Amino acid sequence: MASTDLGTGAPVAAAELTAMRRALALALRGPASDPNPRVGCVLLGPDGEVRGEGWHRGAGTPHAEVAALADAAARGLPTEGATAVVTLEPCNHTGRTGPCSEALIAAGVARVVVSVDDPNPVASGGVERLRSAGVDVQTGVLTAEGRAVLGAWLPSVERGRPFVTLKIAMSLDGRIAAADGSSRWITSEVSRHHAHDLRAEVDAIAVGTGTALVDDPSLTARNAAGELHGHQPLRVVVGHRDVPADARLRGPGGELVHLRTHDPAQVLAELHARDVRHVLVEGGPTLAAAFVRAGLVDELHAYVAPVLLGSGPSAMADLGVVSIGDAVRLTTRSVIPLGPDVLVVATIDPPSPTEEP
Repeated sequence: MASTDLGTGAPVAAAELTAMRRALALALRGPASDPNPRVGCVLLGPDGEVRGEGWHRGAGTPHAEVAALADAAARGLPTEGATAVVTLEPCNHTGRTGPCSEALIAAGVARVVVSVDDPNPVASGGVERLRSAGVDVQTGVLTAEGRAVLGAWLPSVERGRPFVTLKIAMSLDGRIAAADGSSRWITSEVSRHHAHDLRAEVDAIAVGTGTALVDDPSLTARNAAGELHGHQPLRVVVGHRDVPADARLRGPGGELVHLRTHDPAQVLAELHARDVRHVLVEGGPTLAAAFVRAGLVDELHAYVAPVLLGSGPSAMADLGVVSIGDAVRLTTRSVIPLGPDVLVVATIDPPSPTEEP
């Protein structure tokens, strides 16, 4: 059987690579918005045949490895001597569920193939525990694909704060509203549907009090028919002014959280304490600039419409840029046509190192 050596442990067999791709596809069945990661697992017999499959269905449910073991049991297939192919290092701690490392050991699994090491210090250590029990472990298999499936969860855990996506919807000349304040609608219906799908994948949406008072948004995630998605993110208002009692933010949708601060770092700390992994900052320009100045934007989604306004509020407030050398530079990751509009997905480049005199 063909094999490839991709890291520690015995070489990876072709059947294990196929199983890892299947495990990654299974992982994507899990909820995009959840404190826990999307994980998939496939159990293989000695000849590479599938004995069980599983994925994590959300916080409080069995982890992917345990689900795969249960699937094997339901099929009446043994797990003794099996290989577990899993997208994330098996956990080694007891939370709402027990350690997956111990479950695999108890099931007699002989080998474990892992895509991504778990960066969470609370849950990591599964590889060491498995090896100490005599289980052969191969790590680093299809790691890029594994990281992509984990999405915002992975950098959130690595950085100890929510992953921040800054969303801007603007005219071609960088305006978010006309001179009279009207802004519905600069972008197309196609773009708005896309933005609602993004809302349905995040844990929280944040706006400043200015946007809350002027635009009176509902900050809900809706489908094309205008119905609420099953998952509704937290609705976060940042600033000191009160949210009116009759505001749409108090209507149907996610929980309203009012954070009376102007400090983006404090906002993220409070959301992290609520197990928020991914926050979408939607505005307005003052809040957007505050997050950019603080260096706390991980990804920018700019919906750009082929519209010229010439005046009106700009998409970004003052960033303190005096000369072109001070400009905040970004790297474009993708450009997606959305009807007449385009979505530019970009990341902010790190500042250039200061040259020594």
